[in-house]
Amino acid sequence: MKVVIPGGGGQVGTILARDFHANGHEVVVLSRAPAPAPWRVVAWDGATLGPWAAEIDGAEVVVNLAGRSVNCRYHAANRRAILDSRTHSTRAVGEAIARATHPPRVWLQAGTATLYAHRYDAPNDEASGIVGGNEPGVPETWAFSAAVATAWEGALAAAATPHTRKVVLRSSMTMSPDRGGVFDVLLGLVRRRLGGRVGDGRQFVSWVHDRDFVRAVHWLIARDDIAGPVNVTAPHPLPNAAFMRALREAWGVRLGLPAREWMVGLGTWALRTESELVLKSRRVTPGRLLAGGFAFDFPDWPAAAADLCRRWREGRK
Repeated sequence: MKVVIPGGGGQVGTILARDFHANGHEVVVLSRAPAPAPWRVVAWDGATLGPWAAEIDGAEVVVNLAGRSVNCRYHAANRRAILDSRTHSTRAVGEAIARATHPPRVWLQAGTATLYAHRYDAPNDEASGIVGGNEPGVPETWAFSAAVATAWEGALAAAATPHTRKVVLRSSMTMSPDRGGVFDVLLGLVRRRLGGRVGDGRQFVSWVHDRDFVRAVHWLIARDDIAGPVNVTAPHPLPNAAFMRALREAWGVRLGLPAREWMVGLGTWALRTESELVLKSRRVTPGRLLAGGFAFDFPDWPAAAADLCRRWREGRK
């Protein structure tokens, strides 16, 4: 089948493109900065219709991952870029599908588990989860992230694509051993003996192993009965302190210096990023995947961390 991946030049897009290509599918990545790859890469601006739209006409699957990285300071210019890159690209993909003579049968649209509220008391699934942004005392930057997630999904809902099933991937952090990915960054802290708890360590970490992320995408493509939001995350989130301890154990390191909240604030300011990425409690569970019978290869973090550490070592020999 033909799979088009707008915004597929990043870590998650590369994971998906690599899998589809290895399994003999035709892969087309739409990128604002085309670079050589084993699959075809076509230029687009991520906002307006252009020659790239011809790639969508006749494709069976579209997986739109476009969106500016949130690993930055949330000043006005970056906020506008974060919001616009998501909503404008979603609208452009929707327009291309609406105009296609042979529209794709399914559109998987990136979303984020950051949509859900910061909480410790109960997990957020698709049915009972609480949308974030209105929690008492919530930082304004956290409310902004939830507002972006809501607008992102709103752009998908507004797209008139009656012949194309639409699924929102409310994904948590996808863990893979690829260079520059979130696991690579976290493991780098552990290797430097800096991988202790962050803040008080109570905040929940939601994650998904890259193999399960890919398997979930294939599963959702095949399930014509599933549309709307789907939490793509492992079923057992855990507090940050336990998460980092398991990663240290998987790597074989006992010591990990903790980072107090004021240290996190100072460090993220120096690195030009936001503390929300590590301090917000993301307790998200995959209600619809589990109810539909999806079986995770890595439902628990210790086993996932051990596998990722092994693959990280093998990839750097």
